[in-house]
Amino acid sequence: MYADRFAQPRKFSPSSLAIAVALNGAVMAGLILSVPAFKKKIDDVLIIKTIPIDQPPPPQPIEQPRPKIAQHPAPTPPIDRVEPLVETPRTPTYVLPPLPPVDPGIGNAVDRIIDPPAKPPVTIDATIDQRYARDFQPAYPAGEQRLGNEGKVVIRVLVGTDGRVKQVERVSAPSEAFWQTTERQALTRWRFRPATRDGVPVEAWRTMTVRFEMTS
Repeated sequence: MYADRFAQPRKFSPSSLAIAVALNGAVMAGLILSVPAFKKKIDDVLIIKTIPIDQPPPPQPIEQPRPKIAQHPAPTPPIDRVEPLVETPRTPTYVLPPLPPVDPGIGNAVDRIIDPPAKPPVTIDATIDQRYARDFQPAYPAGEQRLGNEGKVVIRVLVGTDGRVKQVERVSAPSEAFWQTTERQALTRWRFRPATRDGVPVEAWRTMTVRFEMTS
């Protein structure tokens, strides 16, 4: 039954259309009347005037203080002094007379003046002081004696002005034992008569030879 009710087509109603149009018109009129009226305010017109400005006077130049110039008196021109002329005394010149002719047989006079030649100094070498002659032979080294070795030691000694040996130099030695015992003996026991120069004692070197031989 409900299906048939809604299935029927609707019919157009002119009264309904008129009512709808009237309602719409009333709504539009109300909206127009409700809009507030706006008054346009005209702002005052801004008038710009050009006012001439007096130009400032040009700047006046500032006068700088002038530096003070020291006034110096004009220099007095030097007065030329005339020195008195002093005459330098002249040294008299002497002319030597000519030398007399030289006899070729005699020779020049200058050559005849000859100083006597200096005498060579008198030197005497150092010699063994015989009072100490027995002390010149050093002791036989025990090791060399036990091996039966013999040898000869040559040394140079510096004899002082007091006759003692001041320094010993080794020239040759067959072994170190022979050299050491000879050096020790020379420095401690040897005595000499010092060398002299024109009678004055002086230091002098002397070469000495020491022999080590086995006695039978």
